[in-house]
Amino acid sequence: MPEDKIDQIDFDDLNQRAISQPLVTHIYTADPSAHVFNGKIYIYPSHDIDAGEAFDDLGSHFAMEDYHILSMDSPQTEAIDNGLALHVNDVPWADKQLWAPDATEKDGTYYLFFPAKGHDGIFRIGVATSSSPVGPFKAKPEAIQESFSIDPAVFKDDNGSYYMYFGGIWGGQLQRWRTGNFNSGHPESPVAFLPENNEPALCAKVAKLRDDLLGFAEAPKDLLILDENGDPLLNGDNSRRFFEASWMHKYNGKYYFSYSTGDTHLVCYALGDNPYGPFTYAGRILEPVVGWTSHHSICEFEGQWYLFYHDSSLSKGVTHLRSVKVTPLEYDENGKIKTIAPYSS
Repeated sequence: MPEDKIDQIDFDDLNQRAISQPLVTHIYTADPSAHVFNGKIYIYPSHDIDAGEAFDDLGSHFAMEDYHILSMDSPQTEAIDNGLALHVNDVPWADKQLWAPDATEKDGTYYLFFPAKGHDGIFRIGVATSSSPVGPFKAKPEAIQESFSIDPAVFKDDNGSYYMYFGGIWGGQLQRWRTGNFNSGHPESPVAFLPENNEPALCAKVAKLRDDLLGFAEAPKDLLILDENGDPLLNGDNSRRFFEASWMHKYNGKYYFSYSTGDTHLVCYALGDNPYGPFTYAGRILEPVVGWTSHHSICEFEGQWYLFYHDSSLSKGVTHLRSVKVTPLEYDENGKIKTIAPYSS
């Protein structure tokens, strides 16, 4: 929702019309990555704070320093904050901005994947491990080799292979890697190096992980999203093209790649037949929420699918102080996801 309209909102009315309420209210949380481990839901969110940074299109005001992991016995029960799981001061290579993380499990070890800016100001993706899904996590001393940008999401396929999806434009720096190396020119312009509006949009990246899950088994590849005619979505198609917030899940044998459109504030999805794609645009999952960003995850619990997302209703529209929510997600008879309105009319 545009910043200039926030002061026009009646937040008491909005919260009454909201289809769900914040899972926790004692801290601000965002970018929820939800998973079911050992019959219980674990949510790996960002931990929003007000660090006094000025609002800008590079995301400087998103100055998160640590992670708190939430757990729930079911989507209908109270969410528990399990305390500090990882702090930026305990990540040797990272300087600041612990943005949206994700997690997975293999052979009893839990892996937390997270982006952060290194001391050179470039976003990389790191990994930390723990014997518990709630941590504390111990970070590896270096970022994942050949990693860049933000928003890692790790998907375990039915054959036991793990894949990481990642990337985000503007403050996420994906556009700076178009030539394969980081372009440091125009550091204050988030739209520098973007394609022209009539050129194909930038793609999210995908890479299979090594068996130890600590690095890429291959060079990252483009995840191509096509329109109804089989052509790549264009950069100017900003109500459908990828911006950030990758997520992958599988339903009835189909791969569902979902993502945020960023400046148009939608969560959309595309369908494919394998983890690499190409994917064909299929529709909207979530209409705009209060607050600039939209970031989500999708998981199944006891036969019901759920959408985890965030908005800024608790902070009365403060863009960088968000709250995680959850709502049921439904498919139609053709496997299409039914679009969700976050507030009733």
